[in-house]
Amino acid sequence: MKKIILILSIILLIGCKSKNVVAPVPEEAKIIKLTFSEVSASQKDKAYELGKRVLMTCNTSKFKPFNQSEATTSVIKNTTEERLTKTCTKFRQYYGTFKDLQLVEIYKNNTDKITVYRYKALYTKKVANKELRVSINQENKVSAIKSLDWVDAFQNK
Repeated sequence: MKKIILILSIILLIGCKSKNVVAPVPEEAKIIKLTFSEVSASQKDKAYELGKRVLMTCNTSKFKPFNQSEATTSVIKNTTEERLTKTCTKFRQYYGTFKDLQLVEIYKNNTDKITVYRYKALYTKKVANKELRVSINQENKVSAIKSLDWVDAFQNK
């Protein structure tokens, strides 16, 4: 009986041995804020020009589609003149005419190597502030363009 209890105790101890737990990488370490000088001027210019091209569609009603060297296939497929016209109609009604983009912050997502440019979109009406995010991947192509309501603190949405 003592041997059975001893064997069961040993089995219980072996079964309960602690496992190595890998601590998750904090969210802050995955996404870091960059200074403007840490990013090449050509990439900043590219993000600005491509973001402005999208919002200028609201003023001109003409959109020059992205090509394979400028954007990923999904961005090219989703950024059509029809979709932009729909969005622009709403934007012009609420915010007025688009004027320009003001670069506010740049973030680097170390997990997927995407650089996110946060622009404040300037419109003639001062009803609300809008944000335009232009994400550029490691191939120097636009991987996402997103319009949001402006919030001072960066939120990874």
